[in-house]
Amino acid sequence: MKKLFSILLMGLIGLMFTPNGFCRTKFVTIGTGGVTGVYYPTGGAISRIVNKKSKKYHLKVTVESTGGSVYNINAVLSGDLEFGIAQSDRQYQAWHGLAEWKEKGPQKNLRSVFSIHPESITLVARADAGINSPADLKGKRVNLGNPGSGQLQNSRDILAAFGLDEHKDIKAEYAKAVEAPGLLQDERIDAFFYTVGHPNGNIKEATSGRIKVKIVPITGEPVEKLLKKYPYYAKSFIPHKFYPNAVNTEDIPTIGVKATFITSKKVSPKIVYAITKEVFDNFEEFKKLHPAYAVLTKKNMLEGLTAPIHRGALKYYKESGLIKYIKTDLILPRYRKRYGR
Repeated sequence: MKKLFSILLMGLIGLMFTPNGFCRTKFVTIGTGGVTGVYYPTGGAISRIVNKKSKKYHLKVTVESTGGSVYNINAVLSGDLEFGIAQSDRQYQAWHGLAEWKEKGPQKNLRSVFSIHPESITLVARADAGINSPADLKGKRVNLGNPGSGQLQNSRDILAAFGLDEHKDIKAEYAKAVEAPGLLQDERIDAFFYTVGHPNGNIKEATSGRIKVKIVPITGEPVEKLLKKYPYYAKSFIPHKFYPNAVNTEDIPTIGVKATFITSKKVSPKIVYAITKEVFDNFEEFKKLHPAYAVLTKKNMLEGLTAPIHRGALKYYKESGLIKYIKTDLILPRYRKRYGR
C-alpha cells in the first residue's frame, strides 16, 4: 500500500513539473471598476482574448470589480493585483507623487502597458445658444460638474485654456452629470460638460428631447497648448453616429483623458508580453467587444501614457514596429539602445 502511494505521489509530482503541468499555469487579475461602467467590460474583453491562448502561455486572466483608478493603482503597486485600469490623469498623478500620492511621493514602480478607450471631454449645448466653441461660453449658464468629480477639473482646464474664469465669465452650475440633460431640456442651463466614454446614455438623453442640441467641438490653438501642458490629455473624437438626434452632421473633435492599462515593474515580462501581443494581434476582434472601442487605432492606444512602458510590452512593440509611436521618455534610459531609441 505504501509503495502504491509512493508511486502515485511521484507521478503527481512529475505531472506538476511537466511542460503542460497545472502548476505552471499563472493566474493574474485585472482590477477594473463598477460592473455598470466601461472599465469592467474592458477587463473582461482583455481576459477573453488572452484566455483563448491560455494553454500556449500557461496563463489565466481573471477580472475583479473594484473602486476604480486610485484603488487599482495602489493594488497593483502593493502586489494585490497584477494589472489595473486607470484614468490617464490618475496615472500621471501617481507617477509624479501628486493628489492622493502626495505624501507617499512618486510611485516609481508603476508601469504603463497601453491605453484603451478615450473618456472624452464632451460639451453639449442648446443649438440656439450660439455656442460653437468653448470661447462662446462667456455669459452663458454652464454646468461644470459636481464638486470632487474628475469632470469638474476637466471643465476648469478647458475654460482656462480659452481664457475664461468660472466665477467671472460664466454662470457656473455644479450639478451631477446625470442631472445635466434635464437641466438643459428645461432651459435652466445653456450647456454642460461631461467627461465620459461614448456612446453614453446621458448624452443620448440630452440629444433626444424637445430642445435641439449640438455637441460642441473642443479644438484649436488653446487646446494644443493644453495638450503640451498636461500630457495625460490626448486628442479624441466623438462619433456622430452615436447621437443621430444631435444637430451635428459629422464627428466631433475634442480631447480627453484615456483609460489606461497599468502594471508594476515587478510583474513578469513574459506575462506582460503575452497580454500585449494578444490584444494587438487580435486588434479588430478586440474593437468589436465594446462600442467605446470604435475609435481605437493601434497608434492612439500608445497615447496618453505617463509611467514608463513595461519592458515586456516594449518587446512586443519592437517586434511589431509599433515602437515608432512611443515617446522616448516612456522608455527607460537603460532600454533605449536595445529598442532603437
